[in-house]
Amino acid sequence: MAAGFESARSLRVSETGIPGLLLLDLPVHGDRRGWFKENWQRERMVALGLPDFGPVQNNISFNDRRGATRGIHAEPWDKYVSVATGRIFGAWVDLREGPAFGTVFTAELGPGTAVFVPRGVGNAYQTLEDDTAYVYLVNDHWSAQAQSQYTFLNLDDETAAIAWPIPLEQAERSERDLAHPRLAEVSPMRPRRALVLGANGQLGRALRETVPGADFADRSRIDLFNEETLDSVRWGDYDTVINAAAYTAVDQAETPRGRVDCWDANVTGVARLARHAARHGLTLVHVSSDYVFDGAKHSAYTEHDPIAPLSVYGQTKAAGDAIATTVPRHYIVRTSWVIGDGGNFVRTMAALAARGVDPSVVDDQVGRLTFARDLAAGIRHLLDTRPAYGIYNLTGSGHATSWADIARRVFELTGHDPARVTGVSTAEYFAGEQAAPRPRNSLLALDRIVATGFAPRDAAEALTEYLDALAGHEGSNR
Repeated sequence: MAAGFESARSLRVSETGIPGLLLLDLPVHGDRRGWFKENWQRERMVALGLPDFGPVQNNISFNDRRGATRGIHAEPWDKYVSVATGRIFGAWVDLREGPAFGTVFTAELGPGTAVFVPRGVGNAYQTLEDDTAYVYLVNDHWSAQAQSQYTFLNLDDETAAIAWPIPLEQAERSERDLAHPRLAEVSPMRPRRALVLGANGQLGRALRETVPGADFADRSRIDLFNEETLDSVRWGDYDTVINAAAYTAVDQAETPRGRVDCWDANVTGVARLARHAARHGLTLVHVSSDYVFDGAKHSAYTEHDPIAPLSVYGQTKAAGDAIATTVPRHYIVRTSWVIGDGGNFVRTMAALAARGVDPSVVDDQVGRLTFARDLAAGIRHLLDTRPAYGIYNLTGSGHATSWADIARRVFELTGHDPARVTGVSTAEYFAGEQAAPRPRNSLLALDRIVATGFAPRDAAEALTEYLDALAGHEGSNR
């Protein structure tokens, strides 16, 4: 076997003192001719705990002489480092915002060892042999804009106190590395965060309370209709994108102009978004609808039931769901009858009751209300617990009710006679109007989301709390 290294017995991934920094033992096979190793083996390494980080660029840094020293650089991407020839002393310092800031880990790397360096962990090395080839994979393309996001630390920082094998005054360093700041002067790299599209909608406003550290973008900034606005996003700043934006004017979608806009936002726009999410390794949370079903089933719809949308809106949501599944890390959250901040059915019924209006309300469509803050809480739960990717139904829990039932309950809870509400069929309600067909059964089974540890609130109890809060808010504004 070739001299200068020891072969690892088997592939092994070990944790270090820095969160996310992983050390790998690589099997190396050699004889008198030289050696061979599988430097990057995605399937086996991911199975052992290495993140499936999706490298897009392979770089080699060749060092002529022993003592070449480079770093300490924290970059805005993940990095997988190994050595092709020679040996290095590697040093890593956590430069991310958080409790591990300043933590140091060092190790010697030869052909039989590699290290996975997460975004924001400062990386440095010193060559211990002449003709050392340092190889690294990264999961984003280098650019001048990306380089402007680097965070640096001086190799000779007293706080990190790295024990370099070759004293730095005897090592070869660049002028730029000599000028890097001390730890007390370093601005920590902020963690990746979530990007929320549709920030001013009912769900978007609820997410502001549930995911307060997220970046919230309304349509004036990021518009699914406009690909240029998506191309301008600095996607490396995010690990998750929550798509709370959609075309939801279900009746308008049946018109010639509305059909075009609905397909553009809910299908073409989702395809634009999915392309960026997949390319940058983001988790995509995509909000879907009960309208993907025809409502003919006599029990609650599960995540595995075949879709059969009746309307243009339902067709576009079904198509958008299919596109969202092409993103490796995706959660499709199907919901129904959303009630949140702003104009909604419950507010309308409460206002009619107060004004003395006796409404006719559809009584042959059944489902459960979903309050936006509960929908937001369920999304936060999925992101915190990271169950298996896929589709999750998420609505309020409890008994199925009709729209007329809900209206009567709103009247009752606001101190009015529920008998003032008249139940009518969908056909009667929309007689003489151009309206989208609606599913008669919008009930969604909740078993899968419950199995992850999330318990949706009872829709009837949530309605009572919502109306109490609404009354309190209106009272305070008088």
